[in-house]
Amino acid sequence: MSSDSETATARRDAVRERHRETADEVLPEHTDLYVGGEFVAADAGETFDTIDPTTGEVLASVARGTEADVDDAVEAAWTAFDEEWSGVSAGRRQRVLTSIADAIEANVEDLARLESLDNGKPVSEAKIDVRGAAEQFRFFAGIVRENPGETMNAGSRYGQVIKEPYGVVGQVIPWNFPLLMASWKLAPALAAGNCTVLKPAEQTPLSALRLVELVDDVVPDGVVNVVPGYGEEAGAAVTGHPDVRKVAFTGSTAVGKQVMKSAADTVTDVTLELGGKSPVVVFPDVHPKKAVALVKAAIFYNTGECCEAGSRLFVHEDVADDVLEGLVAAIDDMTIGDPLDEETDLGPKVSREQVDRTLEFLETAKEDGGEFLAGGGQPDDETLADGCFVEPTLIEGLDHDSEAVQEEIFGPVLDVFRWDDYDEMMALANDVEYGLAGGVITDDITKANTTARDIEAGYIWINSYHDLVPGLPFGGYKQSGIGRELSAETLEHYQQTKTINLSLR
Repeated sequence: MSSDSETATARRDAVRERHRETADEVLPEHTDLYVGGEFVAADAGETFDTIDPTTGEVLASVARGTEADVDDAVEAAWTAFDEEWSGVSAGRRQRVLTSIADAIEANVEDLARLESLDNGKPVSEAKIDVRGAAEQFRFFAGIVRENPGETMNAGSRYGQVIKEPYGVVGQVIPWNFPLLMASWKLAPALAAGNCTVLKPAEQTPLSALRLVELVDDVVPDGVVNVVPGYGEEAGAAVTGHPDVRKVAFTGSTAVGKQVMKSAADTVTDVTLELGGKSPVVVFPDVHPKKAVALVKAAIFYNTGECCEAGSRLFVHEDVADDVLEGLVAAIDDMTIGDPLDEETDLGPKVSREQVDRTLEFLETAKEDGGEFLAGGGQPDDETLADGCFVEPTLIEGLDHDSEAVQEEIFGPVLDVFRWDDYDEMMALANDVEYGLAGGVITDDITKANTTARDIEAGYIWINSYHDLVPGLPFGGYKQSGIGRELSAETLEHYQQTKTINLSLR
């Protein structure tokens, strides 16, 4: 064995040992279902393994929930709603939400390390996510009392409009932001007065289970139920359950369509936050260094595993060479490696399946004539051989109707297009089935606002990216979803409107 191979092996062994030691410190004590305030085995007694994408080793065996377990969870949720939660005051709900936020903030370091183990995200980013999860509960705690309803007096009639919870809601979350997405769903549902059955992604179930461990003594039994399992088993059972009055789903557009079809059978209300293929537009007045920093963040944050990732770059001809040269240099400077290392910029993808999917898109891009300015495969580093790593990739020269441009790759892959005609550029920017987000980089406020309005998407950043502020609605146009997250509007998605019309005669 060469000295280089010996060194790589030693580094790989050190990473494995670090991950094993961290797992011993932060894994949840319970990996069963959480139903009715108790951790219980799956009805069929089966489990599945959740894998560390950095090392390929098993982190934990988790209860494999199925339809029977979802039935039990829904029943527990309705019992909790009917016997206690439906009568709880807004003030009590506010205190519960605040206590959940407190519990998360008291465990930021451990929860972030758990996210890094289970998902592969760099721990520096995981800390941002965990703090963001706490902020979600604080935000909805802050607005939970703001539900006064409306009254109207029309001569001999007196009208009252009130908001009521659905009762039991079903929520299915993805693997890219496990704890953060759980907070996006749980906080508004509880604030609105609902009980919930949450199905975490099978790739990353651990932080949701750890969360309910932390808040077990805060949340009344049955108000929050967690059923880990596979999408086609537990997930489908949640979204199609006849006693679930509201379904909220975050994930791919393809699965979102299935959720809508399933919900149609029971005429269940749905909120969907789906895929994206977001454009980032760079104008010639901006300094290339500024553009490089923002574009890098837009596409490579969380290894590109973001529904709103800025995955299509439209850069003006006048600054294109400088911006692309800067991006190539920035990619060369990125540290790809162990996500538990604070210096790591890019961790592994969540699973081998996601690696293979990304590589298939890259192969298609090569066949379609794409010019790879950076990346294009997996890192040539024996230290990373056990993990699910993909190089940050920059591609130019593809036709805009190429599959790699039109489809959501969900990885660290950026397609580049040069432009000099605004109308032609904007036509391409909007020429996808998605409309979740977009970015505009310019120092000209008029151009910024015009472009933001012209992009067909639900959330537009100007001279920033990924900074989602509680209170500003997040959601998409076209096939990127239905409904909005993060805002007072979200609370309304978890409530029904009742009108009371009283005759005064």
